[in-house]
Amino acid sequence: MPHTKGPYEKGLVDLGGGLWAWLQPDGGWGWSNAGLITDHGEAALVDTLFDEALTDEMLRAMEASCGIARAAIDTVVNTHANGDHTHGNALLEHAEIVASEASAREMEAFPPAMLAQLKAAGAAGQMGEAGRYFAEIFAPFDFAGVRHRPPTRTFSGHAALEVGDHRVQLLEVGPAHTAGDVIVHVPGAATVFTGDILFIEGTPIVWAGPISNWIAACELIEALEPTHIVPGHGPLTDLSGVREVADYLRFVTRESVARFEAGMGPEEAARDIGLGRYAGWKDAERIAVNVDTAWREWSGTRESTDTLTLFARMARLYFDAR
Repeated sequence: MPHTKGPYEKGLVDLGGGLWAWLQPDGGWGWSNAGLITDHGEAALVDTLFDEALTDEMLRAMEASCGIARAAIDTVVNTHANGDHTHGNALLEHAEIVASEASAREMEAFPPAMLAQLKAAGAAGQMGEAGRYFAEIFAPFDFAGVRHRPPTRTFSGHAALEVGDHRVQLLEVGPAHTAGDVIVHVPGAATVFTGDILFIEGTPIVWAGPISNWIAACELIEALEPTHIVPGHGPLTDLSGVREVADYLRFVTRESVARFEAGMGPEEAARDIGLGRYAGWKDAERIAVNVDTAWREWSGTRESTDTLTLFARMARLYFDAR
C-alpha cells in the first residue's frame, strides 16, 4: 500500500505556509478532499464538496481554524467536473470559479439535477441494478439541494493565480479521470493538490481516458517533487502513493490488452481479471469502467459506453462480492 502521511481523520490538516487540506474519510464514492491556500489575507479554495451541507461544514471549520471567512475566498479552483468537487460552488457566491474549458463543458452535461433524478429513481426501485447501486453509494448526499454554479473563468493547458505571495500553477492533465482534469501546484510550498488524478487506498476510475494520459499525469506529479500531496480521495500521501496509482493503471492496461487480444468482451474481462494486491482497495468494482475505457482505446472506438450501462456493470460486481 502507498505510504500515508499523518492520521486519516475528517477535518483540516495544516500543511504549513498558509496551506490546508480538508479530508473526508473513508475516501470512497463522494467522500472527496479539498484544499485552502492563504497568504496575507487572501485565499483560494481548491474544490468544493458533494453537497451544500458538506461544503458549509467545511467553510465553517476553515473560518474557525484558519480565520478565513467564506467571503474572503476570492477564487475557487474546480480540479474537474465531478459533483463531489463542484457541488458547493454556490456557497462561494462572490468568488471567481476557475476550471478548464473541458471541465466546464462537462459540468453543463451532468448538472446536479440529473444526479438528483437518478438517485431518486434508483431509490424508487427504477433502473434495475444500476439504480439500486447508484442510490446506495450516494445515499449520504443531498443532490436535490444543490444550486448549480458553473465556472466564471476557464482555460486550456495552464493558468496561474496569485494568492498573496503564493504563485499557484494550474496544470491541465486531462483527459484522464474526466475530460479536463487539473492539478494545482504551489511551488513555494512544495505542495500539489491532485484532484482525482490520485485516489489513495481507493480504486481510480477512468471515466474519460486514455489511461496513458493519467499515467503521464502521475509522472508529472513525481517530476514536481512535492513534499505535500493532497489526493482527490483518501489520506495525504507521498511519491510512493503516486507511483502506486500509476502502477495500478499500468496493471489495468496490461491485463485488459491481454483479454482484448484473447477475444473477450469488456464485462467478461473485468470479471476475469484477478485484482491481486489491489483487491483490498475501496470500490474495486470500478475495474468494470477502467477495462471498458481501455477497450475503447485499443479497439479504436470513439463513442463512450452509456453511463448507466457502466453503473450496471459495476453494480453486478459490487453485489456479487457481498
